[in-house]
Amino acid sequence: MKHLTQLPTWPVLKAHHQDIAPETMQQYFLDNPTRFELFSVQLSGLLFDYSKNRITEQTIQLLTQLAIDSHLPEKIEALFSGDSINQSEHRPALHTRLRDRQNAPIEVKNALKKMSQITQRLRNQSWLGSTGKPIEHIVNIGIGGSHLGPLLGVEALAPISNNRFSCYFISNIDSDHINQIVHHLDPETTLFIISSKSFTTSETLANAHIALAWLHQTLGQTDLSQHLIAITAAPDLAQRFGIPPSHTLPLWEWVGGRYSVWSAIGLPIALMIGIEGFYQFLNGAHAMDEHFRYAAYSQNIPVLMALLGIWYINFFDVTHHAIIPYSHRLNQFPRYIQQADMESNGKQVTQQGDLIHYLTGPVIFGQQGCDGQHAFLQLLHQGTHLIPVDFILANNPNDSSNHQDMLIASGLSQAEALMKGKSEKQVLRELLEANYPMDQAKQLAPHKMLPGNRPSNILFLDEVTPFNLGMLIALYEHKIFVQGALWEINSFDQWGVAFGKQLLPRLIEAISMPDVSTLTDIDSSTQRMIKHYQSLKTTS
Repeated sequence: MKHLTQLPTWPVLKAHHQDIAPETMQQYFLDNPTRFELFSVQLSGLLFDYSKNRITEQTIQLLTQLAIDSHLPEKIEALFSGDSINQSEHRPALHTRLRDRQNAPIEVKNALKKMSQITQRLRNQSWLGSTGKPIEHIVNIGIGGSHLGPLLGVEALAPISNNRFSCYFISNIDSDHINQIVHHLDPETTLFIISSKSFTTSETLANAHIALAWLHQTLGQTDLSQHLIAITAAPDLAQRFGIPPSHTLPLWEWVGGRYSVWSAIGLPIALMIGIEGFYQFLNGAHAMDEHFRYAAYSQNIPVLMALLGIWYINFFDVTHHAIIPYSHRLNQFPRYIQQADMESNGKQVTQQGDLIHYLTGPVIFGQQGCDGQHAFLQLLHQGTHLIPVDFILANNPNDSSNHQDMLIASGLSQAEALMKGKSEKQVLRELLEANYPMDQAKQLAPHKMLPGNRPSNILFLDEVTPFNLGMLIALYEHKIFVQGALWEINSFDQWGVAFGKQLLPRLIEAISMPDVSTLTDIDSSTQRMIKHYQSLKTTS
């Protein structure tokens, strides 16, 4: 099998890149007023505009051919067919089956049924705490996908949430985090959801033990099971912790943590918006699955987004990508995609174990747009890095003030400014028209000049609904998959993270030793940091 750079389309794309790299998007729009119609796709409640990219029709044709040459159609089918595409762990990646409710495996349907029953009992107050009071506070303890997925869902869908519950999320192993939260809670009405596939995740279990000790100390009860739910692939370990099978929801080895929000990991979302709302969340993701699987590549939003990323990363040598939602409700979205993308495609060898000699996954960053404008967008406009941007806009039909207009206009203005830029000649003319003396105007003009020609996509949601949120998350999942498929990497393992976990127990042990310098398997820098920490513990 030929590597990406050995495919026949690769040198053609290289030559095409050299031809159009000097061209400007501003000129493209002047030459073709219908450019938006040429480079936009609408699907259900989502409009995708990719006209502000450094591309022509030929670019898309060549990138699409590159995808075909890379056997992308076969790889997409392998994903949905349940082939063992996660080759290093010899398992499939079946997260798409979690949201195909009609054709889901029986174990998935049974898990959804149990999740529905638990959700309804908690919401109708028939699930009572150990002292007979209904649950009012939900605390999710997890990390990675077990934390970021439900956190995103609960925050994004807050306006349609059940006001009966307050919902909190704990991931940090720093005890200040959990202590700060439980300090304000009533243990009689608090339920902890402990989410860990292995039920051995060190951070999650450390926090779970603090939660259990807090319940024991404040309630004085021996049976605290009414305050505990486990979501895990290891129900026996959950039972040893004190959580009975009736309070345990399943995970499966074929569901990666960063793809697990569609499973029982999404229980906090279901509790806050109701099980029917959670079904809509799954339906939105499934709609994107169908679009991704069957739409022509020229109209396939995940494929187009992935190919644009390939275009910039592998031909413009771009290393970063920004995700900027102009929606407070989507403020957690960049963090969620940061994990999904960087943990999936942060790889340097192919599926076959060959060292890669081209760039792969980019650094993903971003935050809510108005805050980003006053933080990092300066670098995107005038810095030396070329950083493509995804602007995510969302209509809010419940906002009748002019704030919504300002928000949408802010996102559109940044995208337009990145594309257009402003030449030194334009700046000089503006300064002279503002009555600046010529010498001052000439001195200031280079500082106010913006190079422009900086690409962006705009994704516009009709509204942030469970369906649209599910569709948006699944869109990025598939974009990540396509890029991994073209780069020939395994997007479903994360051995680098596993190595850090492997070193952790040894360092915990070393911290408790009187003389760490005797440990020859720990480097001198780490030894000195441990000694420094030990000295602080002694004097505090």
